[in-house]
Amino acid sequence: MIRQRCEVAVLALLLVVSGCGHAISGTATWPGARLEKVVLTAADFPQGVQYDRITRSPGHPDRAGGPAAMLSRPEGCSDGLTRAIADSAEVGAGSAAEYIVGYDGARIVVTVATWPLDLTRLAATADRCAHFQTFFDTSAPGIPMTTTRLQTPPPGALAYQQTMRLDNVDSSVYFAFENVGRMAVFAIAFPTPNPTIAVKAALPQTFLDIVAKQSDRAQLA
Repeated sequence: MIRQRCEVAVLALLLVVSGCGHAISGTATWPGARLEKVVLTAADFPQGVQYDRITRSPGHPDRAGGPAAMLSRPEGCSDGLTRAIADSAEVGAGSAAEYIVGYDGARIVVTVATWPLDLTRLAATADRCAHFQTFFDTSAPGIPMTTTRLQTPPPGALAYQQTMRLDNVDSSVYFAFENVGRMAVFAIAFPTPNPTIAVKAALPQTFLDIVAKQSDRAQLA
């Protein structure tokens, strides 16, 4: 139950990242068209993989309906990576596009944005939160977590494995961040068994392959 709540808290913040930041007024014209040109579609994945675009309602309030971030020690580590994105994000029509892909073994959320990520802050946050504890209540024992850098071929790209140890069992999620020209790609993957999907994922490799494919496509913008 605790592990599920942790996943929900992280996913909820990630899914509203494009709803936190500096507003851009207007309609989706050139930026939106640029996104549609490069965002991967269902046709880019093996047959049987679940693919869903995330559509937001206009004027959706920042972080509406999402749970509060978990407490942590050091402070701010439970949502540090996603918060580093949200604090500098641009919002508005055509600012970002998001989709979810589902495999047997992974649920992956990918965002393509028309603004750059602060990779320096992301790397500094990961370093600061290399080892931390998170908890729902200050009276409860802390849950140990680690943030470990993964090797990625593109220079300047960042990828991390964040691991929770609960009841002597490790459970990980994976993050990736990259600036691609005038755009950015960031993503998160949750290990999620789903035997109803015929296509299996191997983490973190499947995740890193998808991010690399999306980044390559973004070069066309």
